[in-house]
Amino acid sequence: MRRLLPVSSAPAEPDVDLVDAYAYPPGRTWLRANMVASLDGAAQAPDGLSAGLSSPADKRVFGVLRGLADVIVVGASTVRNEGYRPPKPKPAYAAARAAAGQLPAPVIAIVSRSLAIDFTTSLFTEAITPTIVITCENARPEGLAAAAEYGEVLRAGRDRVDFPSALDALAARGLTRQLTEGGPHVLAQIAACGRLDELCLTLSPLLTAGPADRILAGPGLTGGLSMRPISLLEEDGSLFARYVRP
Repeated sequence: MRRLLPVSSAPAEPDVDLVDAYAYPPGRTWLRANMVASLDGAAQAPDGLSAGLSSPADKRVFGVLRGLADVIVVGASTVRNEGYRPPKPKPAYAAARAAAGQLPAPVIAIVSRSLAIDFTTSLFTEAITPTIVITCENARPEGLAAAAEYGEVLRAGRDRVDFPSALDALAARGLTRQLTEGGPHVLAQIAACGRLDELCLTLSPLLTAGPADRILAGPGLTGGLSMRPISLLEEDGSLFARYVRP
């Protein structure tokens, strides 16, 4: 993988150290999103899944971002559609995570207002770090009971999930290195409430057309959300961009 930005006058790196390139800023809560899109802006391949837009390099970046994170915030529909499994401890990150006081593997935090979740999947029965369910006070009582039986429940908001409250509650538990993998509806809500610090976007060298969502799906952001590029990597035609809020 080669670095395109920032431009350096030094000799080209033989290969970019992804752990260093994607290190979290120290000493603060930081929420980054990791998303992939086609050249024409689709967040899913024609089969409705993001895997068709991925590549070996994208999977490496995906693994690094998870290896650095405390918690992965993701919508229930993305969990169902993409067949999420519980993260496992990776030897490559074990020493650094232990030194930083992190859990052996990141926590999955599933966002769901309806709680239409299969609590018997491995995400709940085999998780090394207990899975958290983020929902609201007025979620279905039977759903809340099932969630409490199989995982940990975090209630934020009354009739819908209040993302600032949920993210603050995760940070209060020491989960300050926050990563969201969407999907597009969850990411749109996080951006709308002003809590998106960084976007890690893989641009796949593929045109798809079709009705797929963009990486944000929801009401327009009033005035838009300005981001500035801080890094651009490339491998086999895929671009890996990092944008942060000014």
